[in-house]
Amino acid sequence: MPSGTGERLDRYLVLTGRASSRRAAQELIARGMVRVNGARLDKAQAVSPTDRIEIVAELRANSIAPNPELAIEILYADPALIVVNKPGRMPCHPLRAGECDTVMNAMVARFPETAVAGNTPREGGLVHRLDNGTSGALLIARTPEAFAVLRSAIRAGRIVRVYHALVAGQLASRLELNAPIAHHRANPRKMTLGDRDSEQRKRAGRPAATLVEPVRAVGSTTLIRVVPRTGLRHQIRLHLASAGFPIVGDLLYGGPEVAGLPEDRFWLHLAEAALDSPASGRIKVAAPLPRDLARLVR
Repeated sequence: MPSGTGERLDRYLVLTGRASSRRAAQELIARGMVRVNGARLDKAQAVSPTDRIEIVAELRANSIAPNPELAIEILYADPALIVVNKPGRMPCHPLRAGECDTVMNAMVARFPETAVAGNTPREGGLVHRLDNGTSGALLIARTPEAFAVLRSAIRAGRIVRVYHALVAGQLASRLELNAPIAHHRANPRKMTLGDRDSEQRKRAGRPAATLVEPVRAVGSTTLIRVVPRTGLRHQIRLHLASAGFPIVGDLLYGGPEVAGLPEDRFWLHLAEAALDSPASGRIKVAAPLPRDLARLVR
């Protein structure tokens, strides 16, 4: 806390750890998320240690409501980004006003600047997404500058994501799956393989590549290591199912049911992420395997 009085509000938020940068502080102030003695102030107005300063997220149609009661494991944090261990069955971000049981609801409560770090109000600083049924390392930017850098890196393939999956069948050798992915015409919940020969862009789909390596056999299933080269919706799930190795518990793509995993949870976990942090340089973050998945591969 600064020793003197009369500090600009935006600078004071940074000095007291409420925002990671002046830009993040100014975004919080501009969005009405900062209250000084219960009132909104301009970013240049002076405040002192005796003032009561609060960060709030007003419940609006296009904002993320903070949920301080939702606990999520923090794997890594620096001034540019946060990496959390997303639980299975938890959505990454709210889809509707009033939704408050997502990763971003927890993040906004603990790190308010993440609400305004990205391009869309309901996603905040999410750098990428994981399906609801997937667990593991999830990257969240803390500033707009970090968000832009990390989004560019993920599109260019400079962020390496290593997944672990348990699939039906016996996989004995390495696979490289290259097949375009398109939206399923009959089922909006699903994706499908694209038709390379189609002249219609929607049917042709977008290019997708996935590397798969077996780790070990587990009864009639195989524990595998998966590295997606691209990041399309349901890419890993669809590619594996199309190759004859659907993910255990992934009923949408033909995976076998397993006792103990609910219908909306399947055996897919983002175990490692390696990337260049805008604040700290090269980092590698590992996400411990949750108990519901670990018990199936003992």
